[in-house]
Parts: sequence; C-alpha cells; structure tokens
Amino acid sequence: MANHPDHDKQLPRLRRIEGQVRGIQKMITERRYCVDILTQLRALEGAVQQVEKNILEDHLNHCVQQALIQSDPEAAQQKIQEIAQLLKK
Repeated sequence: MANHPDHDKQLPRLRRIEGQVRGIQKMITERRYCVDILTQLRALEGAVQQVEKNILEDHLNHCVQQALIQSDPEAAQQKIQEIAQLLKK
C-alpha cells in the first residue's frame, strides 16, 4: 500500500464546512434573502477551496517529492500528470 500523507488536520475545517452547509440549508428552508444565501455559499466555496489547497500542498510536499527523492522519473511524471489533469477540471 502506498504511503499517503495524513490529512487529519483538515477534519476540523471540514466539520466547519458541514456546519456551513447545514446553516445554508436552514436559510433556504426559512426562505431567507437570496443575497444572504449567496454570500454564505461564497464563504462555503472559499472554505472548500482552502481544504483543496492544503491537500494539494501536502501532495506536492509528500507524494511528488517522494517520487523525486526516490529517483523514480516514471512515478514523478505520473504525479505531475495527475496534478495537470486535476487542474484542467
């Protein structure tokens, strides 16, 4: 099995995101003002993007770096291709 970085430090942020989603659901149920809902959705998007950035940084610092350190050009190229494909989405 591959050795993957520990992302446990993202769990508190993800729990806050869960709370944000529940809050937005409540706002919709309560028929709150559209702009208020949209504001919360933008905040949610920013929070998710921060988790994504943190995990990407861990991936670069751990998985890609490990492939380079092990002098495995094929594995390093694969890691780079994975990131390139992800960024195209």
